[in-house]
Amino acid sequence: MTALRYGILSTSSIAPRFIAAVRTVSAGEIVAVSSRTLEKAQEKAAEWQIPKFYGSHEELLQDSDVNIVYISSVNSAHYPFAKRALEMGKHVICEKPCTTSFAHTQELFALAREKGLFLMEAQKMLFLPIIREVRKRIEEGYLGEIHMAQMNHSFSAGYNAWQFDKALGGGTLLSSGIYATELLLWLFDDMETISGVKSALPDGTEWQYVLNGRMKRGVLFSVHNSTRVMLHNTACIYGTKGYVEIPEYWKARKAVFFRDGCAPETVEIPCQYELTYEALHIQNCICEGKTESPVMTEQLTLSGIRALEAVMGFWNH
Repeated sequence: MTALRYGILSTSSIAPRFIAAVRTVSAGEIVAVSSRTLEKAQEKAAEWQIPKFYGSHEELLQDSDVNIVYISSVNSAHYPFAKRALEMGKHVICEKPCTTSFAHTQELFALAREKGLFLMEAQKMLFLPIIREVRKRIEEGYLGEIHMAQMNHSFSAGYNAWQFDKALGGGTLLSSGIYATELLLWLFDDMETISGVKSALPDGTEWQYVLNGRMKRGVLFSVHNSTRVMLHNTACIYGTKGYVEIPEYWKARKAVFFRDGCAPETVEIPCQYELTYEALHIQNCICEGKTESPVMTEQLTLSGIRALEAVMGFWNH
């Protein structure tokens, strides 16, 4: 079995949750962390009990003890650091979105194949047991024929000021829209159309939006996201025999199924760290010699960023 020795590139707010998930299920060892300053790296290494720390990301990438890098830096930095890590012969797990463009994402997957390395966009949602149960029931016809879907997601981005900096890949679309688009693609295959409207800052960086479109299977969808108002943070999928509500679908622990003539059925699968399922999947894939996840595939990642690029193109016209 390949022993995974993680280097954590960035001391972002999601990093400690990924670290805890890996440790909880013994899916690798955390051997190093890097930040833009040595002081920050040292502080977080002590807090997270990581033996090595670096004041630059390049130093971490040059550490021969690290064989897999988890990248959770600002969106605009995903591509250069992921590319450099692959060039240094390391597997890469890159937080969503994998990069901010279709072309850069495609380039990274081609490089990973060439190097025989594993590359995956970190999309925790698709590994959650609740989300997988919803898909299973949809495929079995439990809700009948699916015709509509609606997804709401609101959050305060105040703790991540870069979210409102366009140059850093900010904006709610890249940060949160990727959840909705990739869930729709995973459940219903290809997307036919997508467009929408946004509220934006003077530089064009959106702080809320509404998307709508149609999947090639005919499913109509709408997606709402905001950093200013509190939405009903739930995904709803509607079929001819009933519907399902998934509270906080991007980190779901529960789903409630409603069918005509039946009492609501609640399915709950609690977990301390929602990233544990993803961490185990990564370990299994690499131990089996895979260079691509059979769940969070290259095609799904590319389709997700293509959909967001289509929205951004629509906004820029």
